[in-house]
Amino acid sequence: MKKIFIVLFLTALAGCTLADVNVEMLSERTALENQVLGSYNALDSQMLLVASVRGVDTSGNITPPPRHSRDYKNAIKAMQVLDFHADDLELFKRLGWVGENNQGLVEAFPMDVSDIPENLKDTAARYSKDEFNFIISKINESRKQIMQRVIDMNENLTESDFVKISHIFGKLNAENAQPGDKIQSMDGTWQIKRK
Repeated sequence: MKKIFIVLFLTALAGCTLADVNVEMLSERTALENQVLGSYNALDSQMLLVASVRGVDTSGNITPPPRHSRDYKNAIKAMQVLDFHADDLELFKRLGWVGENNQGLVEAFPMDVSDIPENLKDTAARYSKDEFNFIISKINESRKQIMQRVIDMNENLTESDFVKISHIFGKLNAENAQPGDKIQSMDGTWQIKRK
């Protein structure tokens, strides 16, 4: 009798739903996208290591920094430029002055000051048109430098792959954009990112 009760109990329990599970499939990345993302993450990690390298060994002697190629140094500098201007870029996106284009670069739009939220007016007023253009050009130069470094880091990529790599960066930037940011689809149309 006890065995029958246990079997009935387990059968009833097996038919119960304990939770409503929502499975949302995200688009799978291609091998090339994973390769590009891996190279970019490696650059990001290397930038952090550069910032944390000490110039003194355990005995207190000054040690020379490790030798790196000019391309490596330029890529690290480009990562630092992007980090330095991250707040500016975020503000420009919130103001609608820039968007992420489908080539991995920042696209400038008119600096419309007519519809700025009250809490951002003072901050937005600090940027002249020349400074705005300078920051956007520095961000785009740095992004191009990083794309080039990704190509250089991967032996199966060549200069002819630059356009393909830039589109991958465009896709990644669009995925990472915040709701309300302007993003350009692959067909060239602009839209406001929703959730």
